[in-house]
Amino acid sequence: MAKDRSGAGDPVRTLELLWREPGQEPPSRRRGPKQGLSVDAVVDAATALADAEGLAALTMRALAQRLGVTPMTVYTYVPGKAELLDLMLDQAYGRMARREPVAGEPWQAGVTRIADDNRDLLVRHPWIADLAVTRPPLGPGVIAKYEHELAAFEGIGLTDAEMDAALTHLLGFVHANALAAADAAAHNSRLSDDEWWAVSAPLLERAMDPERYPLAGRVGSTVGAYDPQAVWSFGLRCVLDGLARLLEPRQL
Repeated sequence: MAKDRSGAGDPVRTLELLWREPGQEPPSRRRGPKQGLSVDAVVDAATALADAEGLAALTMRALAQRLGVTPMTVYTYVPGKAELLDLMLDQAYGRMARREPVAGEPWQAGVTRIADDNRDLLVRHPWIADLAVTRPPLGPGVIAKYEHELAAFEGIGLTDAEMDAALTHLLGFVHANALAAADAAAHNSRLSDDEWWAVSAPLLERAMDPERYPLAGRVGSTVGAYDPQAVWSFGLRCVLDGLARLLEPRQL
């Protein structure tokens, strides 16, 4: 099954919808009887469906059923699922928290805030982590998010290209962490880590030779069950420390 991607639709029609004026409807809705819907209402319903059931459940037919209209009616508001995904992503980015920096704080605090806000966004909308966004929709939500996040790297000693790369690296870490945490949560909904280890640990102890796998045995017994918060804290510290090390010679 092909992975859902942003930027996969008709770029002209997508940009027209992304940058439409408030309340403006697509040309296809300016003819015929009014249905009492809007592009925003369609995007809101699609987002709610994806939040609840994931991207796999988001089809134009399922969306039409949720809205109480025919699938053909939905197509008069958005050309297809590809364009709809761009609208959903841009809307989610446009509505996400944008906490302002505190005067005099170190740059690490601002970068941490960007990471935390993106992590919170993926908790609210887990489908975003399943969407390939190497070609993001160039809508007002995406551009405003990018502008806000770049400000956390402005003036700390990075070139413009490095600022973009540093932000991409940070968001890549957030994305990977969100996928792992979501997978752990899905497994825990069926069998908690403690329950899984209670069954598996005695079997593993009998099967695994500690002389052959000394490191795996020692470290594994120390760590135990997967801890998303511990992995998040350590990984973010590595990202921040790596940037700090890069900047050290430039700040002499």
